[in-house]
Amino acid sequence: MKKDELKQKCLDVIDAYRDQIIALGQDTYRTPELGYKEFRTTDRVVQAFRQNGLEPETEIAYTGCKVSSPKKGGPRVAVMGELDCVVCAEHPDCAANGNVHACGHHVQLANMFGCAMGIMKSGVLNELGGSVDFIAIPSEECVDYDYRNGLIADGKIQFYGGKQEYLRRGGLDDVDMILQCHMMEMEDKKKRCTIDTDCNGFVTKTVRFIGQASHAGFAPHNGINALNMAELALNNIHALRETFQEKDKVRVSAVITEGGGLVNVVPEVVCMQIMVRAFNIPGMLDASAKVNRALKAGALAIGGKVEIQDQIGYLPMKTDRKLSHLYRSNMVQYGGADEDSFVELYETAGSTDLGDMSQLMPCMHIWTDGITGGLHTKDYRLDDPEEAYILPAKMMAMTIIDLLYEDAKEAKDILAEFVPAFTKESYLEFMKEHSKVELFDGSAI
Repeated sequence: MKKDELKQKCLDVIDAYRDQIIALGQDTYRTPELGYKEFRTTDRVVQAFRQNGLEPETEIAYTGCKVSSPKKGGPRVAVMGELDCVVCAEHPDCAANGNVHACGHHVQLANMFGCAMGIMKSGVLNELGGSVDFIAIPSEECVDYDYRNGLIADGKIQFYGGKQEYLRRGGLDDVDMILQCHMMEMEDKKKRCTIDTDCNGFVTKTVRFIGQASHAGFAPHNGINALNMAELALNNIHALRETFQEKDKVRVSAVITEGGGLVNVVPEVVCMQIMVRAFNIPGMLDASAKVNRALKAGALAIGGKVEIQDQIGYLPMKTDRKLSHLYRSNMVQYGGADEDSFVELYETAGSTDLGDMSQLMPCMHIWTDGITGGLHTKDYRLDDPEEAYILPAKMMAMTIIDLLYEDAKEAKDILAEFVPAFTKESYLEFMKEHSKVELFDGSAI
């Protein structure tokens, strides 16, 4: 069968499933869950597949599920939709705990499901030279450190990010490339989507300043003030900012999660969470080392201790240009776009765990429209169900057909040109090497 005939069959099936696709997205929106807590969300995706005769593999990365086409020779393409939400208590649709899908992940799941229906129910796989996985993946938003540290301590996970965890468990051992769409309002209203994205990676830090409690009124001299250590450390970090190079796009974000107890007691323990972002791996590691020095200097000045738990969060992302171009071509041919409808490259200091995957295999990360308002804000809204839920499902399905048609010629060409920065084994070793706990005792100097 000709490729355009296969594509039309697939498009017709996705149109037939339109109501189910939108319903999945809307139902998911009503039950937002943070990473590695997406039990109801996973179950909703599982039920959507089962209602259509597809039996998913479950608990793939603590939560999450996957449907796969039958294995055969040729490349395997994965389509991912993310399960988790963010917290934005100001959003009118948030749950009582502040959870809300102001990230667009509910739309991603609908895109993934719609693409699966198009590919799996149309019969086009019989004409293609490869296989496809449809994966509902957990925990893209790197938040809720204490909960995830608890899961790590209990041996239930090893990584904050769901894609990292799934990779570690062997779930991506047979996958050759990954397709994913995300939603973002286009600043230029003439644009329909963003084709390629390069973004920052980051190191996470869980920090405990340890001092000594004492009465803040009549015996402060007997105390060692952990809050003062933290304040000095923050000022030290601010003083470092001029040392960061522009090309590295360094961002250092910090919050104090525990600032002391009673106002009349010298704070004994103060806790912080810090995210150190940069556009490349050397920049990440350099900035992380400088921040650690700043934290230690705060403890040293007051004569206390600081415990620094470092963990690589996500690595920088660089999407595969040839892979993304296929989506672009389909937008022109089937999505009503013209040659001026695209932002060709978006460079951002944001981060995603798809960045880790892009260090190992070709990855596509399209930003598409259909929503309004800033990501993770109270203004984030679905604007156009057709543009958000349906069109990306179609375009990813068309891209899969392009990749796997004619014995997967396009996919094989892309794989032949791709140069990975890591193997799975070297990646896991790198992550282990840069995940550690250090206790610095400033009182001993």
